[in-house]
Amino acid sequence: MRIFSGIQPTGTKHLGNYIGAIRQYVEGQERAHAAGDDALFCVVDLHAITVAYDPAELRTRLYDTTAVLLAAGLDPAKCILFRQSDVPHHAELTWLLSSVVPNGRLARMHQFRDKSAAQRELVSAGLLFYPVLMAADVLAYRADEVPVGEDQREHLELMRDAARDVNRRFAPELGSGEGGERGLLIVPEQRTPPVGARIMDLQDPARKMSTSSGSVEGTVYVLDEGKALEKKFKRAVTDSENEIRFDRAEKPGVSNLLEILAASRRTTIDEAVASMADARGYGDLKVAALEAVDAELAPLRERYAELRPDETALEAALATGAARATEIAGEVLSDVREAMGVGVPRGVSVPGRG
Repeated sequence: MRIFSGIQPTGTKHLGNYIGAIRQYVEGQERAHAAGDDALFCVVDLHAITVAYDPAELRTRLYDTTAVLLAAGLDPAKCILFRQSDVPHHAELTWLLSSVVPNGRLARMHQFRDKSAAQRELVSAGLLFYPVLMAADVLAYRADEVPVGEDQREHLELMRDAARDVNRRFAPELGSGEGGERGLLIVPEQRTPPVGARIMDLQDPARKMSTSSGSVEGTVYVLDEGKALEKKFKRAVTDSENEIRFDRAEKPGVSNLLEILAASRRTTIDEAVASMADARGYGDLKVAALEAVDAELAPLRERYAELRPDETALEAALATGAARATEIAGEVLSDVREAMGVGVPRGVSVPGRG
């Protein structure tokens, strides 16, 4: 069971990132390590340049994100943690996959439509090709499983279709790549957490928690603590009733707090609801969610403070991971190039090339 996932080095990581993705990474790392397989986690800086950005800030955020991942529990001795741009095979496979991915489908992707509508100046070709690069990120490692949030389902389906199309067109004799069957490329499965796959903004529970499109007051950052954290939860939007029950349609704010409580305690939503049976009102629910989140994130904050100042050590961890990732991706790309008829055929000796 090989696992792969990537995370953008943009913005400050928030509670939704942590519960929906980062905590899954740590769990996946442990499962893969116990099984003697690989878990690869990538800081996707190439994805970050598809919209306007500041180069200096990108580097700073990359170190921030790397430190958060390590502080959350990723261990370079158990997983492969690397920077996307350090492995050029991602970019090459993106171009090879472009031969099977329909342009019209890319233009219809929700993320492209939303982000291109928000752009005031350049809508880059990179923004259009973002899903193809995301597909290449995973398919370059023949990953079986991708731990991501529910909002990435559209991208995962495009990725799966791209793998099927490459297998069917260029190497049908090798298998479909689905359901445990090997193929030129593996058709990966999406893995989302049973609780907390979509954490919503505390001020606008109809909108996903986000550093780019959410509210500052409604976004809980993983490094928030003390009064800042308390203020956000105490001001969380609920409703005019006083009943604590889970109902996304009728009680989105209360349901979001219950999901945060359950995810932070690592219990079910039903257990979270039952634990609030004696609550005096929504104030008790907010305090319970606050305390659970603080207890969950406190060790991460402490470890982050230790790790973040040493950028040399962060670079060393990323470089070690990149070397290991390059070995795996290199083998896969050699197979894909051969099947697609690109480059020097295997077994052909070219003078002057080692």
